Amino acid sequence: DCSLWRSAHKNRINMAFKGEDHLDSLPLPVQRMHLIQVDSVQRWMEDLKLMTDCECMCILQSKPISIEKDEQNEFILSSQYSTCDNLQLLLKRAWIISTELTRIAQKLEKNRWQRVHSMTVRVNCHVRSMINEYNTFTRNSSEETHQFEKLLIDKCSEFTAFTERCIQTEDEQILKSMKSCINETLTTIAQYFGQLIELVLTHEAQNLLRQIEFSDSVYVTESAISSLFSLTQEGAHLCRIIAKEGGVVVLFKICRQDCFRGLYPQTLRTLASICCVEEGMHQLEKVDGILCLADILTDNTHSEATHAEAAAVIAQITSPHLTFTQHLSSFLENMEEIVTALVKLCQEASSGEVFLLASAALANITFFDTMACEILLQLNAMKILLAACSDKHIVDTPYSRDQVVTILANMSVLDQCASEIIQGNGVQLLMEMLFERSSSGNSAEVAACERVQQKSAVTLARLSRDPEVADAAVKLSCIPRLIKLCRSPTERNNSDSVLVACLAALRRLAVMSPDGLEDSDFQQLVKPRLVDSFLLCTNMEESFV
Repeated sequence: DCSLWRSAHKNRINMAFKGEDHLDSLPLPVQRMHLIQVDSVQRWMEDLKLMTDCECMCILQSKPISIEKDEQNEFILSSQYSTCDNLQLLLKRAWIISTELTRIAQKLEKNRWQRVHSMTVRVNCHVRSMINEYNTFTRNSSEETHQFEKLLIDKCSEFTAFTERCIQTEDEQILKSMKSCINETLTTIAQYFGQLIELVLTHEAQNLLRQIEFSDSVYVTESAISSLFSLTQEGAHLCRIIAKEGGVVVLFKICRQDCFRGLYPQTLRTLASICCVEEGMHQLEKVDGILCLADILTDNTHSEATHAEAAAVIAQITSPHLTFTQHLSSFLENMEEIVTALVKLCQEASSGEVFLLASAALANITFFDTMACEILLQLNAMKILLAACSDKHIVDTPYSRDQVVTILANMSVLDQCASEIIQGNGVQLLMEMLFERSSSGNSAEVAACERVQQKSAVTLARLSRDPEVADAAVKLSCIPRLIKLCRSPTERNNSDSVLVACLAALRRLAVMSPDGLEDSDFQQLVKPRLVDSFLLCTNMEESFV
């Protein structure tokens, strides 16, 4: 289990912490289907078989090549796909159709009738293939689904006939009059296609949820939860479908049964994905999900993997980037025990992934309610977090340091925080964070490094109202580093937010220790209005070659 949740979370966290503060939320509302992000050449290679089979059907004009029963004539994927997940193949085919419909609209706009017709034939084949594929592995689809299948096939045939007539005439007036009919038909096909996919995905989500809820077999339940998790990774729209069909309720039932303890990590991971949408959050509140999470976090008999996944759910539902967390009234009732459990998880974390999830949840909670900072202070969380940062096996990425410095920045508004920082050698840590640089050049990691620099400067600015902290910062040569970050765009990766934070910290330290600056630095970075110093530093990026 450890390898499963560890690899899943590393991918999920890398994507999650892209926002201005940190969690950019898993995820966000997506209008069109979004499949697995892979290299474009790899995607083309995977699609090639589908496209080739489809072209064969175009030549045959979708006619059977034998006199056997229609069921035997259905186009299905070649045997190499038999082991693939059927829903993934369905989603891939749906993505291809969606892309083709968009391209048809573009070609139609340019009056490229020959291309429009050939693409229409291809879409017609893809639609028939998708429906046949789906019906080969689903024997109990609804009557409504069959009605939409027929409507879509009929409309696609009508569309193909329309475009065929268009390539047989060169009269511009006739083509112009037919164009509006073709546009209307294309719109109708897109609507029918969208409704059919919605019905199919809803039907499959219902099937999976029924398996999870009513199966007594751990193996069947595990397989269904795994499939459900795969669906949640296809975008927010699928998460909404699952939430509306009662997915959160069903999964929390699993989390309340001891016989399924081995499935808790996988179940909680799926819950975290579903709760990126408002419908999932509302359901979580209705089933007392916060209380269940608190029970899991405070139960020492659960595995570290289970605690880590529960922390991931907390991190998701308290993300400062979500606009629908205000209704989580029950969270405030359980906040103290949740925060206590998360601090303990940070302290006892055996890996960087576990620490990252626990610290991310704590960081979000400090945004969620200011009382959390006072609880953290009482729990000596500052000391625990600073100690963890000295262990490079635990705080091993910019993402983890981003969470730690977020907590420090939010706690630094408390007057008592300054003495804790001094005792834990926190000023030295903040100084080191001003040098945070990406080792890989990955865009998400670069953004995380910028946030670490920005928040460490913000924390220094807030804490330097205490003379002891300011004196320690000056002795550690924070002023020269802040000046370099202001004057050198490459040091801050051209980040304006880092520049503003560094200017603010520099001005605070200059008040406490004016002798630490040269006159030119004082005249340009401290004496003017903040906006003037900002403009001066940003103009240094321009080239006058």
